[in-house]
Amino acid sequence: ELRPTVVPVVPRVLNRLYDKVCLVFIIFLYKCFSFVIRSDGFFDNLVFKKVRESMGGRVRLMVTGSAPLSENVLTFVRAAMGCVVVEGYGQTECVANYLLSVFFFLFSTIFLFLFQVSMEGDANAGHVGMVVPAASIKLVDVPELGYFAKDDAGEVCIKGPIVFRGYYKNEEMTKEVLDEDGWLHTGDIGRWLKEGTLKIVDRKKHIFKLAQGEYVAPEKIENIYVRSKFVAQSFVYGESLKTCLIAIVVPDAESHLQLTGTLEELCKNKDVVKMVLDDMVAVGKKGGLFSFEQVKDIRLSPVMFSVENDLLTPTLKSKRPKLKAHFAAELAEMYSKLV
Repeated sequence: ELRPTVVPVVPRVLNRLYDKVCLVFIIFLYKCFSFVIRSDGFFDNLVFKKVRESMGGRVRLMVTGSAPLSENVLTFVRAAMGCVVVEGYGQTECVANYLLSVFFFLFSTIFLFLFQVSMEGDANAGHVGMVVPAASIKLVDVPELGYFAKDDAGEVCIKGPIVFRGYYKNEEMTKEVLDEDGWLHTGDIGRWLKEGTLKIVDRKKHIFKLAQGEYVAPEKIENIYVRSKFVAQSFVYGESLKTCLIAIVVPDAESHLQLTGTLEELCKNKDVVKMVLDDMVAVGKKGGLFSFEQVKDIRLSPVMFSVENDLLTPTLKSKRPKLKAHFAAELAEMYSKLV
């Protein structure tokens, strides 16, 4: 049996942990409002001991990234696990992380450790931390989305020795992300907080405009919908000549265990489709989505998006052109019925 002490984890796993332990939410609130996020208290031993034991009982550090994590979930996991939980932000083009919610370096003659701890007096969630020494960051205006650098908001741009020189034998793609001054344009929208930390608030890359003139960032919407207990993965899609969004959704198999039938059969069940859509809309409202950002119809797919079926990149990001082509028939059918 594995008993890890350091656990890298994607937000989806932490979201599932949060959902499964929501029955003890009242006690969790007591801990949060008492500012008792530690592993030796009465409520830890009474309630959260089994949560920690489910991961071996020895976890001292959890590092999460690759997608946004809600403040509620991050604070909950810190309370439940009784350990340091750090949210990082970065890209493959920048040697992974260039912002860490908290950090310091520990050297020895044999090993190099990156050990991350909370900044003194800071137990806040909702930001990805401060810039690491090897990077510089600036925010650039994104007027079409209403973000301006003068308001401490804009597209996150990175510069420094950690930034790559370009994509191998692909000058055209390199020019799309790397400007003449060496700044890497990430496609993410950030906002500086008063403490000097950065909060990721939106996504510029892959945005498109609907027929009524509203700009939509599908990845931001997908990151909210994945908080639904029924959603494992989603692909939000829209067209400039259409007035609404639609989506392909891979349901979470565990949430359907109480229903009869195979996952393939459930994906074709209209009642199941409606149940998933209704929950997604409710999660979207709670997550602050505008009405035009909510999907109007969905189709369920029993097959996960993966690197093997060429629907995800090696870093587990959606290949949107591939997804569009793969589900072309389903997308066309949904729009034909919404006209």
